[in-house]
Order: sequence, then C-alpha cells, then structure tokens
Amino acid sequence: MGIEAISSRKNQHIVRLRSLAADGAFRREQGEYLCDGIKLLREALAQGADLRTVLWKEQAEDLAGLEGVKQYVAPAELFDYASPMKNSPGPVFTVAIPREETDSPLENAIVLENVQDPGNVGTVLRTAKALGVSAVVLVGACADVYSPKATRATMGAIFRQRVLHADIPALKALAEKNGLPLYAAALSEQAADIRSLALEKAMVCVGSEGQGLSRELMDACDGQLIIPMTPGSESLNAAVAASLILWEMTRDKIKK
Repeated sequence: MGIEAISSRKNQHIVRLRSLAADGAFRREQGEYLCDGIKLLREALAQGADLRTVLWKEQAEDLAGLEGVKQYVAPAELFDYASPMKNSPGPVFTVAIPREETDSPLENAIVLENVQDPGNVGTVLRTAKALGVSAVVLVGACADVYSPKATRATMGAIFRQRVLHADIPALKALAEKNGLPLYAAALSEQAADIRSLALEKAMVCVGSEGQGLSRELMDACDGQLIIPMTPGSESLNAAVAASLILWEMTRDKIKK
C-alpha cells in the first residue's frame, strides 16, 4: 500500500485526526483513538494492536508490521497542526478501541471513580499492567482513557491492559460474579489498615483526591481500607494511592 502525501489542512484525514484528539464522543462513535510518537507505535506493533492509520512527519520510516495499514506523510507545519502533542517528532497513528471483555473472569481489579486527570488514569493503567492486575474499571466521570494525554501516560500499557467501564450496579454485579470482595479506599475510622487485608483476590475502589468516593459507591462496598500515613497528612494523589494499593494486591504473587 502506498503512502499518500497530504498538503492541506482541509484534508479529511487531518480533520479526522484533530477530531479524534479533541472529542471523546467522536472517538467512541468512530471506535478509534489517536496516539503520538515512534516509541508508542513500536509498542503498538509489538503488542498486536489494531492499527488503522499512520501520519508521518516529513518522511516515513520503513517499519515491519505496517503492511496493509493506511499511511500518510505531511510537511512539518501541517503535521504539527494535526498532532495533539507540541513539537512532536511524530508519527501520529490511530488504533481501534477494543471491545470490552465483560464476560472473561477477573482475578482482581482496581476501580477508579471520578478521577478526572488523564495523567492519573494513564499512570494507573501503566502500574496495573506492570503488576499484573486483571483489570482497571472506570466508574463515573473519569478522564477518557483513550484521550491523547491518557494514552501517552500509559507508556504502551493501553495496548495490553484490560479496561472496563461500569456504573455502580454493574460494578457490584461484576464483583459478585467473580466472587471478589469490593473494598473502598477511605479516610474513615471504620477503614481497616490495608496491610491487614488479603487483597490478592479483591476489587479496590479509589476516588478523586478532592472528593473521594461517592456515598453510593461506598455503600455498595463490602468494607473499607486505609493507607496509613504520618500525622498531619491529608490525602494522597489518586494515582499514588492506587499504585500503593496495586502493590499490596500483588506483592505476594510477585514474590512467588
């Protein structure tokens, strides 16, 4: 398949790339998301991601695995107009959003509710994949995991980590279906020290740093846990809290 040269901002592919970068509803409608950079592209190829298009900056590279993928090349100024990343060396590429596997069993999961920072959401995906957690479940008004900032923060985990979206009743049903207790990370007197709980087979919910978990989700949980901190510490960043919980969920498995 040849590489098409693009020279106009009005080109339909350029218009489409900008919409995929900026509009979550458009991403969902198209079933496709956008990524930036050669490192991520190589990771996508290595992980067998369903690549759809590649836009190169000034000159295309000859990469194995791109056979059959529609490729374009644009001059630097036009590429920079299309790319969501400032001064990117390129390329920009698009990937199909995978179908969510709600029927496959879960051994454990980290749940994020209303975590709106895309960097935090992406970091949690990256950590979950590194530690071998079955799924990241997104509840409520979380940042779009397929936004450019979030995908970049995953450092390639977006192509490998299982992600699910659920409302609170569906989350509760998912936990019951897999026989997993559902815990809420909370700053409360009722919360148990995280070190006292067996979390290897559990689902743990983390809320936003500012608001914590909603009362509805807290009520749906089977128990609460807390990460001990020194006196005077108010809270942890959501991604940091989730990462500490992920370590507690997987440390015994990693030791083995």
